[in-house]
Amino acid sequence: MKKLVLVLIVILSVLVFSQQVTLRMIQVFTSPLRTKVLEDIISKFEAQNPGVKIELISPPYETAYQKIYLMVSAEEPLDIVEVGDWSLSALASMGKLLSLEPYLAKSELTKHLVPGVLEAARTYKGTAYLLPNAIYVKTLFYRPDVISKYGITPPAKTMDELLEHCRKLTKPEVGQYGFDFRGKGYPTAFIDLVMTSFFDDIDPNCMYLKKDGKLIFEDPRALEAIKFYIELFKTAPKDSINWGFDEQVNAFASGITPYLFQDPDTVGLLNEIMKEGTYKTAPLPIGRGGKAYPTIGFAGWGITSYSKHKDLAWKFLEFFNSPEINAYWCRDYGALPVDMRVYEIDPYFKSETFYGWTAMFEDEKHYQFTKYPLDNEAWSEWNELHETTMQQVLLGKMKPEDALKTWADFWKKAGLVKK
Repeated sequence: MKKLVLVLIVILSVLVFSQQVTLRMIQVFTSPLRTKVLEDIISKFEAQNPGVKIELISPPYETAYQKIYLMVSAEEPLDIVEVGDWSLSALASMGKLLSLEPYLAKSELTKHLVPGVLEAARTYKGTAYLLPNAIYVKTLFYRPDVISKYGITPPAKTMDELLEHCRKLTKPEVGQYGFDFRGKGYPTAFIDLVMTSFFDDIDPNCMYLKKDGKLIFEDPRALEAIKFYIELFKTAPKDSINWGFDEQVNAFASGITPYLFQDPDTVGLLNEIMKEGTYKTAPLPIGRGGKAYPTIGFAGWGITSYSKHKDLAWKFLEFFNSPEINAYWCRDYGALPVDMRVYEIDPYFKSETFYGWTAMFEDEKHYQFTKYPLDNEAWSEWNELHETTMQQVLLGKMKPEDALKTWADFWKKAGLVKK
């Protein structure tokens, strides 16, 4: 009898094991808070789908892209991949991402997406290789409690005013600085926010081009902007040349650097480590060109073209983008939702915390949204070059003029300028 029971247990175990499906999933923007929220969402999905297990891979953010590229190029077991706007073209051009168009054609979710989200997903050759689940737009974070100690009341409204404030705030002898600098970990967007603000004629379809089709790097205003950026760096701690996201957030939370440009995903983290009301958001400062040129970034999940569980992976993507889950993800993580219904069901996204973004979206005169050349296959090489040369400039090892020429030559070779 005991042998019979043992045999039955073994058979049942084999049946249960054989019915279990494991999806392997990798994220890019890893942080403790984000991973915790993501694991909770995964648990909810697993509870609704008995026999399904999702294995989450969470590499450090600084090396995540490289890990993903290596894994998909070798076709290592992987079903769901986090795809950001900056990695989309590189991954899609490898032929390792599945076109989601057949799934999207049948999905009810598409009716409720924020305008422009699907167009963003189709950045590479007009095909959606990911389903975006969050929108990222940089705005100005500031610490009113810190800046008021130095007689500064309103947040900076212009880039020149920002620099003036940061200079007043900078007191190295007491550990007080102004601007929360980003020197590593893809600082491209921070450099470009400053540089483009010196222009009044940026192409809405490509921030590296003027409306006349010429590169911004060959315009005298670019040199003026890069010199301004150097001055802004002088108001930050010297070691900020090596700062990434975590260092930025920590310096802001401690009050060392009370002015910060960042995306809405910073909100979730700041709410976790700071007291309510100790920080605020404001529109990006306007540059000498009379405008600011933010970009709408996006991130979401894609499915590997070689996945053995494509339909199940899509089921998870749809679950992740359901209004309830999208609201939870963006509220706790901090990003802006992609489902329009979320803004109706959750008043949090209409709160004062999001004033910086709301004000920019409503002011079309001063805030012109533009785009990165993400569809250009040279994009995957650009960020490293941009970061390296900018660091050399900040360290006095390269002239600003030489950096601008290097950038211009890069994009000419990449065919960004039409002949």
